[in-house]
Amino acid sequence: MLQKFGVLRIGALNAGLVLGAMVMSRGAAPVMAQAPAPAARQLGTVTAISADGLTLKTDAGQEVAIKVADGAHILQLAPGSTDLKTAQAIELKDIAVGDRILASGKAGDSAATFEASRVILMKSSDIAQKHQAEQADWQKRGTGGIVSAVDAGTGTLTVSVGAKKIAVNTSSKTEFRRYAGDSVKFEDAKPGTLAQIQTGDQLRVLGTKSDDGSSIQAEEIVSGSFKNLAGLITTIDAAKGTVTLKDLTTKKTVTVVITANSNVRTLPPEAAARFAARAKGEAANAGGAPPPASQGGEAPGGAGRPGGAGRSAGGDLSQLIGRLPNKTIADLKVGDAVMIVASQPDAGSATMTAVTLLSGVEPILQAPGGPSMTLSPWSLGQGAPEGGGGQ
Repeated sequence: MLQKFGVLRIGALNAGLVLGAMVMSRGAAPVMAQAPAPAARQLGTVTAISADGLTLKTDAGQEVAIKVADGAHILQLAPGSTDLKTAQAIELKDIAVGDRILASGKAGDSAATFEASRVILMKSSDIAQKHQAEQADWQKRGTGGIVSAVDAGTGTLTVSVGAKKIAVNTSSKTEFRRYAGDSVKFEDAKPGTLAQIQTGDQLRVLGTKSDDGSSIQAEEIVSGSFKNLAGLITTIDAAKGTVTLKDLTTKKTVTVVITANSNVRTLPPEAAARFAARAKGEAANAGGAPPPASQGGEAPGGAGRPGGAGRSAGGDLSQLIGRLPNKTIADLKVGDAVMIVASQPDAGSATMTAVTLLSGVEPILQAPGGPSMTLSPWSLGQGAPEGGGGQ
C-alpha cells in the first residue's frame, strides 16, 4: 500500500567511519555501525578546530575536545574505502568543520576530553559526492513495493509494484538492512536478514532487472514494517507527545507518539480538494481498465525513501509533503483529520511512533477510495538512499 520505497537518503554528516581496518559499511550510502565507542577511540563530526586539536560531536551526541598529539598520524580516507593503505597523509589544518573523523588514542582527564595519536578523516565534500552517485544509482536501478510472498527456500521475494508482481532474487552476496521499529531515523536501521522480511513489509531493492522487468537480482535490500492509519484525533497529550485516534480501517483506537524526528505537515485546503477528487476518480475506475501510464506502477517523486506501491494519488501526495513546512504537536487539535504512517516497536503494541503525520486531509478521507490512500514511510526520512525508481 505505501508508495515507493525510495531508499536511504543520507546527509553528508551521516556517513560513518568504521574501524576494523577502517571498514566502511557499504549500503546505498555509507552508514556507521551504531555501537558505543570504546575509550580508545572517538567517532563523529567535527564542530570546531583549534591550534592543537578539534571539537567532535560524537554520534551519541556528546561534545568531546580532541587534543591531537605532536607527531600524530593524520590520514584522509576516501568514502567506501576498506584499506588504510589507500589513505593519504594530511595535516591538522586540512580538517574542516563538518568532516567526519575517527580518533584513536586514550581518554583524557574527563569524559569530555581525548588525546589522539591517530586521526582518520573523511571529507564531508567527498561523502556528499559519493552520496550523489549512490542516489543516482538507486534512482536508475532501484525498485520498491510491498512484499506479497516470501520463499525462504529459494531466497525469492515477490514484490507488488502497483498491479505488477516482480520476483526479487537474493543470494549470499545480497546485503540486507532492516528499519528499526523503535526509531523513525533511517540511520538507525540495522543489518538484517532475509528471514526478517514478512508479507506486507515495505521493501526497496537495488539490483539488475531482467530484460522484461519481471525479476531483479538483488544487490541491496532495505525493508521495514509500517502501519498506515487514518482518522480523527480524539485526544492530544502534548506533555507526553502523543495523540490518539480511531483508525478508519481497523476501527481500533491507537496511540501515536510524535517525536522530534516525526514529520508533521498540514495539507493546504486546495491541495486536499484536488487529491480528494483524484481519489474519487480512481475509485470509480477500480476493476476497470488500467490507469494511464502517468498514474500506474510505482509512483514518481518522493525521492529517496523506502516506499511501496499503492495508489498514484498517494504517491504524489507523499511527494508534495516534502515541500510543506514542518509543524509540531502544538499545531494539532482534537477533531483534526489525519493520515499517519507509523512504525511499531513491538508486534501487537497499541502504541506506535509517527514517521509522518499529515493533517488537513478530511476531504480525502470523505472521498470514495480516499481512506485507502497511503503515504510513503520514508518519504521525509533523513539519512537514507534516494531513488524513486521505476520500471
